[in-house]
Order: sequence, then structure tokens, then C-alpha cells
Amino acid sequence: MGAENITSVTDFILMGLSNNRETQILLFVVFLFMYSATIVGNLLIIILVRVDSCLHTPMYFFLTHLSGVEICFVTTTVPQMLTHLMSGNGAISFTRCAAQMYATTCLGCTECLLLSAMAYDRCLAICSPLVYAAIMSKKHQWQLTSASWAIGFFLASINVTCTISLPFCGTNHINHFFCEQPVVFKKTCVEARYTEPVIFVGCTLILVGSFSIILVSYGLILYSVFQMQSKRGRHKAFSTCASHLVVVVMFYGVLFFLYMRTGVETALDSDKHIAVFYLVVTPMLNPFIYSLRNKDVHRAVTKVLRRLDFEEKT
Repeated sequence: MGAENITSVTDFILMGLSNNRETQILLFVVFLFMYSATIVGNLLIIILVRVDSCLHTPMYFFLTHLSGVEICFVTTTVPQMLTHLMSGNGAISFTRCAAQMYATTCLGCTECLLLSAMAYDRCLAICSPLVYAAIMSKKHQWQLTSASWAIGFFLASINVTCTISLPFCGTNHINHFFCEQPVVFKKTCVEARYTEPVIFVGCTLILVGSFSIILVSYGLILYSVFQMQSKRGRHKAFSTCASHLVVVVMFYGVLFFLYMRTGVETALDSDKHIAVFYLVVTPMLNPFIYSLRNKDVHRAVTKVLRRLDFEEKT
């Protein structure tokens, strides 16, 4: 491509979900409600685990980190989207776009790894209950979560650096509501002979690697459950895994559909609508999924409410 067609991009225009002003206002109200529910729900999970000693277990330790990731995930994208919906202007600077790409890629990678760590934790609890406490010590919990964050930051650094180091050309309009790394990558105007494989390998390592850990963990869990003689034991094992399994199916199902399609022109309009699901809907639903049928969380909520009621009376 000729040098005259290559430009130094200083900003992008995010086209958003709709150009209709009435629809934008409606989406603003809906997403503001969903964002508020996401923050409140995930903060409630974190607070309950902190204040109730009965929830000081590895499963809830990982859940607090997952809730923290969800809060950061929506905060890096939704407030900006709300601003664009209210103003009707989707302009974003190149620097802010790059920062958003880095944050969302890092948090997405970290969430994948945390979900696999939670599956590993459930596998140990069900398959090796006698040595579970010794293996899943506090030190081991911190090692798993620290590794999840560190690997997420590392792979995000590689992917985003590979993207922003390439020249951009043509229109600066992006058919999306946030700077998603694969979408921004499509705006580059040189043949990324080495860069694209590096990005694809990074995404594959995270998605396929973490999902493989989850599959193996649940395979071992199923094997152990079917060996149990007690129906009560089977029910308890399934109930402890059900919430996590629902979240995994929702999260990975969308990510595999969006990210593991190479060499095919994707329908960006449908992609950005699907992205709403894993970016806004899933983080909002996660606290409800984990607490809806969770008796430990119900007891913790009751205990906190009673404590607050007692303090008001005194």
C-alpha cells in the first residue's frame, strides 16, 4: 500500500450500537442500570466474603478476585459507552483507545485463568477431599491468583503492543462501542505477517489452555461423582459446581465464537451486539448466579442484616 494512504492516527470514532438518538437514550438508561447492578452485586460478594468468616474458603477467595475483575472490566468500558450514548459523539483518542484495549485484554485473560483456577479448586475439593486443605493452602491460593493476574498483564502487553506498533490507514471509524483489540487490529494497513500469528497464538494459549484445564477438571469431577454411593454426596458435589459451570459456559461460549474465527470476514454488527453479552450481561449476572442457590451466601446476608439491625436498635 502506498505511503500516501498511511496516516498517523490520533483518534478514533466509535460508531456504537445505534445512530438513532432515541435508541441511544434508551440504551443509556438500560446500560446505566446494568452497570449499577454489576457494581453493587460484585461489591456485595466481596464485602460478604470479607466480613463473614464462614466464607473464608478457597472457593470464595477466588470468587472475590473474579468479582474484582468484573468490576474493573465493566468500569474500563461502560462509563465511556454511557458518555458516548449521552453525548452522541463516539470520539476517543488513540492513547485512550490503546489503554482501553490493554485493560480489557488483560482483564479478559485474567478472568479466563481465574475460572480455570476455580475449576481446579473444585476438582481438588471433590476428588481429593482428604488432602484438599493441605494442598489448597492460603499460599497456594495467592500463587494461583497472582499467576492469573501476571499472565494476563503479560499477554495483554504483547498483544496490544503488537497492534499499536502497526500503522493505521483509511477511515478512523470503528464499528464497535469500545476499543476491542481484534476490531482495532483490522484497521491496520500493512500485512502483519508476524504480528497476527503472535496475537492469535496468545489468544489461543489463553482460551484453549484455560478451557482445557476446566474440561480436565470437570472430567475428573464427573468420574469421582459417579463413583459415589451416596445420592446426597452426588447432589452436594453437583450443587457446588453448578454455578461455576453456568458462568464458564456463558463466558467461554461467547469468547470462542468471537475470537477463534480466523481467515473469515466477520459480521461486525452482530459481533458488537454479542460483545454486549460478555462485557455487560455476564458480569451483572455472575453475582446472582453464584448466590441464587448458595446457602452459605444466604446465611452470610442474613447474618449481616441482623448485625446491622442490632446496631440500629442499640
